[in-house]
Formats: sequence, C-alpha cells, structure tokens
Amino acid sequence: MLNLCPVTVVKLAPLMSLYDLEITDWQELLPKEPLFRSRQIWRAIHEDAVRPEQLTSLPKQLRNTLSQTPELSPGLRLIQLSSDDHKLTEKALFQLEDKRVIETVLMHYPERSTVCVSSQAGCAMNCSFCATGQQGYFRQLTTGEIVEQVIWAISRTRATRGEKRLSNVVFMGMGEPLANTRNVFRALTRINSDIGIGARHITISTVGIVPGIKLFASLGAQFNLAVSLHAANNEKRSSLVPINRRYPIELLTETLDSYFRVTRRRISFEWAMMDGVNDSDTDAKELISLCVPLEAHVNLIPLNPTPGWPTKGTPKTRVDEFARILENAGISASVRDNRGTGIDAACGQLAGTMLTRHSGERFYSDSSANIDVGDLLD
Repeated sequence: MLNLCPVTVVKLAPLMSLYDLEITDWQELLPKEPLFRSRQIWRAIHEDAVRPEQLTSLPKQLRNTLSQTPELSPGLRLIQLSSDDHKLTEKALFQLEDKRVIETVLMHYPERSTVCVSSQAGCAMNCSFCATGQQGYFRQLTTGEIVEQVIWAISRTRATRGEKRLSNVVFMGMGEPLANTRNVFRALTRINSDIGIGARHITISTVGIVPGIKLFASLGAQFNLAVSLHAANNEKRSSLVPINRRYPIELLTETLDSYFRVTRRRISFEWAMMDGVNDSDTDAKELISLCVPLEAHVNLIPLNPTPGWPTKGTPKTRVDEFARILENAGISASVRDNRGTGIDAACGQLAGTMLTRHSGERFYSDSSANIDVGDLLD
C-alpha cells in the first residue's frame, strides 16, 4: 500500500490502468473519503469521459493527489491519428504500456457515430485476408484497455461533432473477441451499464469460436452477434478462415441456431467480397441455404486491400448483383460503406505499418486449426 495523503493507493498489477479499476477498487483506494466519493468518480470517468483530476467537484488536494498517482495513468497512448472524408472516419493508433500497438476506428454517419474497438494485440486466427492475422498474436487486452478505447471515442466525438454522441460500439477491430471472453464480457458490462450505451447498439464479431458463442448466449443480454463467415462451404471457408477446421460450418450453424433460440436476437453474417473467390452465383446460393433457417442478415463488405493478400475486392457492380441475388431469395442484405482506404483502415493495417516488427506468436494455416482455444478462452 502506498500512503499518498489523503489517498491510500492500492499497488496495482502490471498492465493495469485507470479503467482497469473496479468500483470496489476505488472504495479501497479512497479509504479516508466519504463513501459517495468513489461512485462520484466512477460515474464521471464513465458517463462524462473525464479524468478524476478534472473533476472540479472534488477537493483540490484530492485532485492533485490523483493526478500524481502513476497507477491512475491512462492505459493507452495515442501515437498517430489519421483521418479522411472530412473526419468522417478517423483511425487511432495507440501504444500500450508494454509498447504493443492497437487500433481504434471512429466512424460518423448522419444518424449515428460508431467506434470499432480492438480486443487483442494481434490475432491468433490467421484469416488469410486480414492484416491483423498476418502480424501474429501478442496478448489479450485488459478490460480497461478495451473500455478506454470507447472513452477516447466519446471524447473525440464530443470534440469534433459538438452535441453528437457516440451511439454504437462494434468489436470488429484487432483480435478475436470471443477468445478473450473474461475481459471482453466485463467491458461489455461497463460500456452498457456504466457508460450507458444500449445493448442493442453493441455488436460482437467472431470468426466462429463455438465455446465463446455459447458463453455469449448465456449472458442473457440483448447484445448483437455478427459472424465473419466469408464462405459457406467448409473447403473454401477453411482456406480463408483456418479455425473453420476446428469448428466447421455444420457445428457453427448448430451453435448459432441454439444461440438464436436462447436470445431471440437476429444473427448477422459478414461476407468480405473478394473478386473471383466468394462472389459467384454458387457462393450466393450456398450462403442463402445457411441464412434461411437462421433468419440471418448479411453484411456484404467490399474488401479493403492488404499487403499480404493479393486478391482484390469484388467490383461494386458485382457486389450489388450479389446483394440482389440474396434479396430475391428473401434474405435481408446490406452493403457496407468502404471507408478509410486512404488511412489504412482495414483492421491491422496501420499497426502493421507503424509497428517495429516484433514477431508475435504465429498461427499458420495448419496450426491455427489445431490451437488449444481453451488457452485463449477464459
């Protein structure tokens, strides 16, 4: 224990920062303060996205003490901010305490503002077209590192958009959220209950980690689930998403059916459109056969080019044709805006460009299918 009058500070574990503290930690942190003080600070750092020392309602001596407490320092350090489209899309590159880097993307639309957050530094899934997967896996992000990305997006939206508020959070950045369930699920609770973003405005995206989907269903909340499908037969999907060899489409769809029956929440399939790879009429028909029994929605995503993947994205005319095939079969489909190509906004691109090349733990095509997901799942 560190005695920093009038605050007694608990010595925190490595890689912990301001947003890794729980409300009970704050109560221990401020033993000489009235009980309401910890909740006052808790509400302010989440609902108002301000640092404790900026709270003018706190005594000045307490503010000074908190500002000088290393354990309350930010977990993320902004090292680059790129923007395009009149700041409609902004990509932040953050350095973590251990010098790893992650990305966060903030996107503004007429009716909403959405932040895309990372859940891991790197990724073990090794999807062939993904810039993050090409870097390898480094570590899980802590709850605080995830939440702090949302706090940054709230502050940034306030600074650039005035009265407009951050309305949506999507876990579609670096990493596989359902391979970091303990920290991701805690972050979901914080974002929903403490920051105040509704569950139906929060989406988890997964490559299809079956144990993680089952745990997600057990939360009993109204969060959204999106599955990065990209192919609807095992041979093709295994070549694009190697974890499919461990959790093949039959097992995945069975799990998704159970998820739908438990949660009554519509599932979305994400389909990155790759020229000559997964954009044929046959691909569309195979996708339809999966969507119909699950009543699934499809997000068609124009592929952002990445240096390690030579295949180009499907031309827009063909993307629209593919969407019409789905819609004519009664499948709800939408084509996502292709934003941020000028700022390396594909997941992992900016980090790959800026990162001093450390070798992460690599999971190549054969090994990714055989990794012990239990080592990653909490």
